[in-house]
Amino acid sequence: MAIETTPAGIFGLIALMALVTLVTRFGGVFLMSFVPISPRIESFINTMASSVLIAIIVPMAVGGDLGALAALLATAVTMLALRKPLPAISAGLVAAASVRYLG
Repeated sequence: MAIETTPAGIFGLIALMALVTLVTRFGGVFLMSFVPISPRIESFINTMASSVLIAIIVPMAVGGDLGALAALLATAVTMLALRKPLPAISAGLVAAASVRYLG
């Protein structure tokens, strides 16, 4: 299946991706409305976000360039020092941009 790269095809793809995103998000909430929240289920839900974050960060740390490593280091240090995500994200962006601009 091929979709033409015309403006209509591109907007169609964007609409399709938005629809899939909405269906998965609303579908998850709908399905979870039938599941009783036990301590075990609550623990699973709380650790899921960390698992997804680690799954994104580890490949970047292993195979990333110097800018990615600088961003990870700056973000981690800032987060540990300030315990606020927005300054940590900003520090990571500035570190990656600086290393890539200078290198």
